[in-house]
Amino acid sequence: MDPFDSSDSLEGPSKTAATNAEVPVPWSRFSAWLECVCVVTFDLELGQAIELVYPHDVKLTEKEKTSICYLSFPDSYSGCLGDTQFSFRLRQSVGRSSSWFGHEDAYNRDAPVTLQKEHAHFHGYVYFRQVKDASVKRGYFQKSLVVVSRLPFGNLFHSLLQVIAPEYFEKHEPWLETVCNEIDQWPAPVPGQTLNLPVMGVVMQNLLPAPTVLPSVHELDLFKCFQSVLIHMQMLWELMLLGEPVVVMAPSPTVSSETVLALVSAIAPLRYCGDYRPYFTIHDSEFKEYTTRTQAPPNVILGVTNPFFIKTFHCWPHIIRLGDLKMSVKVKKLAKLKTLDTKTYIYNFLLCNKGIYTAYKTFLHKDKSFIKRLLKGIQKKRPSEVQSAILRRHLLEQTESFILPLERYLESLMPPQRSMSPWKTPPQIRSFSQDEFMKTLEQAGPQLTLKGDWTGLYRRFFRSPNFDGWYRLRHREMTQKVECLHLEAICAADLLTWNKDKSEVEIVDLILKLREKLMKARKHQLPVKEELLEKLEQSIQTIISSLPEDLQTLLHRQ
Repeated sequence: MDPFDSSDSLEGPSKTAATNAEVPVPWSRFSAWLECVCVVTFDLELGQAIELVYPHDVKLTEKEKTSICYLSFPDSYSGCLGDTQFSFRLRQSVGRSSSWFGHEDAYNRDAPVTLQKEHAHFHGYVYFRQVKDASVKRGYFQKSLVVVSRLPFGNLFHSLLQVIAPEYFEKHEPWLETVCNEIDQWPAPVPGQTLNLPVMGVVMQNLLPAPTVLPSVHELDLFKCFQSVLIHMQMLWELMLLGEPVVVMAPSPTVSSETVLALVSAIAPLRYCGDYRPYFTIHDSEFKEYTTRTQAPPNVILGVTNPFFIKTFHCWPHIIRLGDLKMSVKVKKLAKLKTLDTKTYIYNFLLCNKGIYTAYKTFLHKDKSFIKRLLKGIQKKRPSEVQSAILRRHLLEQTESFILPLERYLESLMPPQRSMSPWKTPPQIRSFSQDEFMKTLEQAGPQLTLKGDWTGLYRRFFRSPNFDGWYRLRHREMTQKVECLHLEAICAADLLTWNKDKSEVEIVDLILKLREKLMKARKHQLPVKEELLEKLEQSIQTIISSLPEDLQTLLHRQ
């Protein structure tokens, strides 16, 4: 479901027209969407260099600037002439301060997990131009306009760049300053709303008719990304579900980044909790970390274009080698190779062949009828967006079918509501037992016709970063639900009657605990009706007023 699905047009006040009662923090609206906009150019002496960062007061570390420089230009091997768009993702420096201005709590609380703002990474959206220019020493004009954001809104930001980048290359910094000031008038992103986002005379909007209509802020053309590997979608889905290390070798950063992002989205609505880099270069700060041979490859998906990586990554367990979109794909199995020839064979295979190299054997059987349906669509020249919708629906249903038994089991771990007592500590959530869960599969297993070793797939999933991330998130949500139920039980209790035969020490202790619960409920915005919280606050004040004056004074000061 798209997080922006109801109408809300932008008619907000500018910074200069804001009332004295509510003066916005400078660049607060801009920062709800973007971290900054960078211009990266090629310097004959320095190589790639940042020419401009806007707003000027944005603080990027030197490490972040260096990473943005190298990630904003295609490898020379890509041969990208004209205009090229692609994406990257980089780890932010440790200890840097955020510029979210409080927007992240409200947005992330309501947004789907796959669309939440990142806490530790930046997304970079690049518009690169390389054209012949006799006035330049190297004979080429080379420059990138880069939008840096914590939001994974690829469609939106690439559309934004298509509007502003060509003009920027002609009009330079004054144009960029005007664009950024317009973005600073945008309303903050709100899940559940369709927003009109005007920029330089063009209104970008999703779902409602407009000059530039975005049906989604993030969804890719999955069919285009996976067309050459359609017959192996089951395997790719399992590799993503299990967080396996994967390298995507592509002819351009556009193909590389789109494929990596498509892979990550293949297990939606489950969040991919491993690391992923849509475009990765030999200059990346994590290059040594991800290319060491002294330990097993990490749980990461890397998109690369430099042929150097063919040799560097030939020992990785899963490699996807892409080129021109063709239906014929070869899959080589490690078990079929002679041990002595393995390294040489892999290197030569990757050097000369497109396809997938892996020793992985799927737990589930292929859904042949689904593959036939997509192949038939190709024969009938079915539009790519229709093919993508079919593919996305299939992957969604498969992921939901896999997650549903886990969700049902989690519900059984919740303490019953009748066990909630306002006078006792909330009951504990039962621990997750893998063996106990496995026993439930006989009666409540995945509701799919797809056959295979579901039990083996779950056991492997339990060792993956995706299970760890999913369970931590769900356990946190369950803990908040227990807190809500306990708070509701307290609000429904007759505190004044309970108070009558209690000592002053017991009453003060109760007041302090109730205040702490109220504070937590409001701080974490727990889904408890405001009238219940107000009722509890009134009860606390009534109890305080029944105490001696010295205790009243003490409690009012706290």
